[in-house]
Amino acid sequence: MNMNKLLLIVDPQYDFINGTLPVDKAEQKMNALCEYIKKHNDYKTVVITADWHPENHCSFKENGGEWPKHCIAYTHGAAIYEPIIQTLRELNIDYKVLTKGTDSKEEEYSVFLNDESYDWLTKTVAAENIDQIDICGIAGDVCVHDTLVSGINEFGNEKFNILMDYCPCINDDFLLKSLNVNKTYGKD
Repeated sequence: MNMNKLLLIVDPQYDFINGTLPVDKAEQKMNALCEYIKKHNDYKTVVITADWHPENHCSFKENGGEWPKHCIAYTHGAAIYEPIIQTLRELNIDYKVLTKGTDSKEEEYSVFLNDESYDWLTKTVAAENIDQIDICGIAGDVCVHDTLVSGINEFGNEKFNILMDYCPCINDDFLLKSLNVNKTYGKD
């Protein structure tokens, strides 16, 4: 049986790789994700999420939040990691970038909390009869986790598969491992 699969890559942005809020092993794991995509280019849809913050976002320490300034809209730090884009282009795979954290007063760790992104994603999953959503990205214990929990609330846990090898975490991957969804490890 052929499955309609969606690859959901959460926040593969420069600030989380080598910028103002770097996550350990993020570059290594995003490079490994590129190799994975080359071997598994059977996705019907690829979606990339991106923090897209205004300069005065509530999550920044100077505004009472817990994080240093990161992923400010239209800066290098907010850009998608170029090797991922290059890999998708080389394979002629269409992709969609969905933003989150665009309102200065709202924290949106999950892409499902952004109204425009939520609408696009839920309509696409329905219209393309997506059977499985493979999720990965940065950081596994923050935005990947929260996006996954929101996605489970929307679609049920049976629709999700975590690509654990491509989820670098700030602390550890306990939160991802504890979720009751399918997990894929290893190179294939």
